[in-house]
Amino acid sequence: MGSDHYFSATPASPENLRRIRVTLAGRALEVTTAGGVFSPDHVDSGTAVLLSNTPPPPPGGNFLDLGCGWGPIALSLALDAPHATVWAVDVNERALDLVRRNANDLGLTNVNAVLPDDVPDDVMFRTIRSNPPIRVGKNELHGLLERWIPRLDERADAWLVVQRNLGSDSLQRWLAATLDRRFSVHRAATARGFRVLKVRRHGSPPSEPIALPEL
Repeated sequence: MGSDHYFSATPASPENLRRIRVTLAGRALEVTTAGGVFSPDHVDSGTAVLLSNTPPPPPGGNFLDLGCGWGPIALSLALDAPHATVWAVDVNERALDLVRRNANDLGLTNVNAVLPDDVPDDVMFRTIRSNPPIRVGKNELHGLLERWIPRLDERADAWLVVQRNLGSDSLQRWLAATLDRRFSVHRAATARGFRVLKVRRHGSPPSEPIALPEL
């Protein structure tokens, strides 16, 4: 693709729409993908690790798929939680069009595929799931996470999958050092060369220890 990357806003490469078979939320499905988006021929390994190592989403609320591509995470969330609102966010207009197309084909009315600035400022998230775009560079990636992680609801979690040899451990350390004391960060899973990082936003005020009766 030359200088045309999956994180380009308007990919210049040919669209080349294609139909592929995938399994999402335990269901065998057909979806539409295209050139100029991330992993157009299959659910990539990192996303598969994330989907296999995260709990079912809450039954409702606002969810965020950050860097949605053609939509495997967003579609899975929408299938698992039909009463939730899933925000599929990407800078790639072609990717957003594919998410909308796939959601429509699957009869999912609870997916909003939008550019980052189109998410209302007052929306907070019950969960964030992301295979973040590591290759945009460290500064861009850090800015992305600093923008969105603080929008977790209290007592809610963000789940990020990062390849170990692309800096998952250093990203975990950076998150732990950068986020304030309302958050905690730990490694939730390791599989196929990937780490799944869990970021928890705790409640305010913090829960008090349970007082046990004296014997």
